[in-house]
Amino acid sequence: MNRNPVGDRAVILIDGPSGAGKSTLADAVLAAWPGPVAPTLVRLDDIYPGWGGLDAAIDHVGRLVLGARHAGRPAAWQRYDWAAAVPAEWHSVDPDRPLVIEGCGALARAHASLSDVRVWLDADDGIRKRRALARDGGGFEAHWDQWQHDWEAYRAREQPQLSAGVSLTGTPPGLGRSGGA
Repeated sequence: MNRNPVGDRAVILIDGPSGAGKSTLADAVLAAWPGPVAPTLVRLDDIYPGWGGLDAAIDHVGRLVLGARHAGRPAAWQRYDWAAAVPAEWHSVDPDRPLVIEGCGALARAHASLSDVRVWLDADDGIRKRRALARDGGGFEAHWDQWQHDWEAYRAREQPQLSAGVSLTGTPPGLGRSGGA
């Protein structure tokens, strides 16, 4: 019998730059989850309110998902409709299920104390950029410089890699294909 070493209500955060393999790693975590109840997966890519929305998504997840859950209040997040460029439907987060949050900004300092497992994932800059630009059918390319600027500002301000209990660098086996941001 497999036992879940982090608990039935564990919160796992996976952060790193665009194209590092965070979405692929999150999918692998869910597929291998040892508990009887699969975690809820929240992808920050679904929350960023546009290409300049990194900080807004960090605040959104911190207040409405992690903060609310920690305080025992109902937790929820609002999807951003990238095609229509407007906020879309709300998604509730079951407080009794494990939670995996993946994406750029997941390891903001305010989030770290509200989590059980913190993972930093990185890869070579050239590999990351190729993956990120390939996965969105060219939609990311026009926004790469702005996103990188915002990402670098976040990384300098928050130093998310220092909050990680697990750091993976390079391209771990199975993470070489294109994945999420």
